[in-house]
Order: sequence, then C-alpha cells, then structure tokens
Amino acid sequence: MKKILQDRSFRMSIILTFIFLGTGIVFLLCGLADYSWVLFALLPIVLGISIGALPNKRWAIIGAVITLIIFLAGLLTIGLSGFICAVMSIPIIAIPIFLSSVVMHLIQRYKEIKTNSLPVLLLPLLIFISAAPTERYLKTEKRQVIEVKTEQVFNYTPEQVYDAIKSVDTLTGEKPFLMNFDLPVPTKCVLEKEEVGGIRTCCFNGGNLSRGDFGGGTIREKITEQERKKILRMDVTDYNLIGRKWLGFKEAIYYFDKVGESQCKLTRVTTYTSELTPRVYWEPLERLGINQEHDYVFSNLGNDLKRRYGK
Repeated sequence: MKKILQDRSFRMSIILTFIFLGTGIVFLLCGLADYSWVLFALLPIVLGISIGALPNKRWAIIGAVITLIIFLAGLLTIGLSGFICAVMSIPIIAIPIFLSSVVMHLIQRYKEIKTNSLPVLLLPLLIFISAAPTERYLKTEKRQVIEVKTEQVFNYTPEQVYDAIKSVDTLTGEKPFLMNFDLPVPTKCVLEKEEVGGIRTCCFNGGNLSRGDFGGGTIREKITEQERKKILRMDVTDYNLIGRKWLGFKEAIYYFDKVGESQCKLTRVTTYTSELTPRVYWEPLERLGINQEHDYVFSNLGNDLKRRYGK
C-alpha cells in the first residue's frame, strides 16, 4: 500500500479526478452545464486524456476509478445524488476515462509529450469549461415526450377499479426491487374533486437508502378528461421531488376497459421528459424505474380491491 501511495501517477490521477469531476458538479449546480453529453461524455474523455499522459498508466487508471467511486459516494452522503443514480453513473463515466487514456497512451508511444506538471495536465479541462456553457446557450431543441405504459387485468368491474384508484389513502404494498434502494415511493394520492379541473395530489417518500428527504415530495395533477369506468386523464401541473429536477412529468392517464363479465383491464400511462443524455443509456433505466412505480401502485390496488370487495 505504501508503494502505491508513493507512486506519482497514482497521486496525480487522484488530484486530477477530483478537480475535473468537482468542476463538472460546480458547473452543474451553477447552471453552466446540463445533464448532457458534455457532462457524461466529454468531461470523462478530457479527464482520460490527462490521466493517459501520466507515466504509470496502470496505477493512474486505478487511482481514477477509486477516486470516482469515492466522489460519487460523497455526493450520495451530502444528498446531491441518489444511490441508483450514483451506481448507474459509474460505467458511463469510467468507460470514456479508460478509453481516452488508452488513446493518449498510444499517442505517447509514437510522439513524446512532456506532461509532468499539474498545470499542463489540467489543460484538457479547458475544453469542458468552454464547451459546457456553449452547449447550454446553443441548446434549442424541444425535449421528446416519452410514454411508459403498464397493463393489468383485475377480477373486478371497471367501476370498482375506478373507485379504488382515483384516490388512495395509503400505499403499503410490497415494494419492487429498485424501490428498496432510493426510488421515490408513493404513499398516498388525494383527489379533491371528481370533475374536470379537479386536483389530485400524490405524496412520495424517499427510498430506503435515501439521505434525508431525497426522492420525497409531491406531484400535483389536474383532471383534463374524466368519465367514470372509462378514463381518468390528468396533466401534471406541479412537480416537486427532491433530487429529480432532470425529470419532467407531463401526464398521468388511466384507461378502464371491461373484459368479460366482471373483469377490468387497467392501463396506466405516464408521459415525461428528461434532461439526461445520452438517451440510449439513460432512457431504458428511466423506463425501468417508472415501470417499477406502476407495479407498486398496481400491487396496492389489488390489495385495496380485495379489502373492499373480497374475492
């Protein structure tokens, strides 16, 4: 261990990783960067270039990975990140660091580059510092609205299912896998008035591994279309879940379709937007989280129906 700590490349990689990642977080908190390619791809790439320029490539990479894990754990501890977000960020940050450091190492094999001093190693950070606010300033495209749909058949009439889901006093069912970490957990949904224009407020707690109130808060919905036993459509008018500012929920829709004599196929649709890029990485994870919340609500609904109507 003493030999590792004495290795200059190991120590320099720790310093560089803290400086680069810390700059990214400061830019994010100050509104100078988005949850985008620049943050999740360009920043790790320029960090990898600096690390790849260090003499001992092996210990430089190990130092960077260790520092990345410690850094994300620190964000989790002070409530700036959730456990799942931190874990999911590791591969998307670590892989570009590794690949760009390998490229830099190959370049150095054919061309000698003097990079012994910290100021020289910090030069690639200027690329991120200039690119982040530029990207934010030039960003004009509208965010894509994404739809997540879940269906389940209940052995109750559409009328019974509608009455049980429109307003829920307590949700206490068995939690799906991810809700045992730090996904927001719905606790109740209160409908003030059952008519178009009526307000429905859903309350959430943070998951088991959440720090403080992280993930908790409320979602306020306004009924835009309502027909008993048929449809309940609501626009999200206010969204306040701590630590989830990159998500923007748009609509919550319930369809009630009669199946057979006394069954109901309930279809729940959630639409949302997200600031996270690259979408090819983050969207499947977002869909998984929303589907888990749907499953939890449906599980509670089944229990409520059984308590109310038997069967």
